[in-house]
Amino acid sequence: QVQLVESGGGLVQPGGSLRLSCAASGFVFRRYAVSWYRQALGQERELVAFISSGGGSTNYATSVKGRFTISMDNVKNTATLQMNSLKPEDTAVYYCNAVWAAAGMDYWGKGTLVTVSS
Repeated sequence: QVQLVESGGGLVQPGGSLRLSCAASGFVFRRYAVSWYRQALGQERELVAFISSGGGSTNYATSVKGRFTISMDNVKNTATLQMNSLKPEDTAVYYCNAVWAAAGMDYWGKGTLVTVSS
């Protein structure tokens, strides 16, 4: 059974840090590029960070560049998003997405809520 399960969300004060994890099972994770998206209340889902299969290339939204770091561990079949210097505007549900473009495979997790508030 294919699964992507996010964890690590919660309530944090502005300036704080959180580490989100995405655990993959049921498919060959190392073949997939992974992205983190977020969706704030009443807004469209937006791409936050991307890492290529194998981890050789990363890309970030301008709004998080220098504060967020994406990584992946193909042994543990996990991807992480380290979020530092969090701001209230980072509040959103964060989703993990794994894509194997050559095979047309695309999986999503159910999301984890991050709330940045004092």
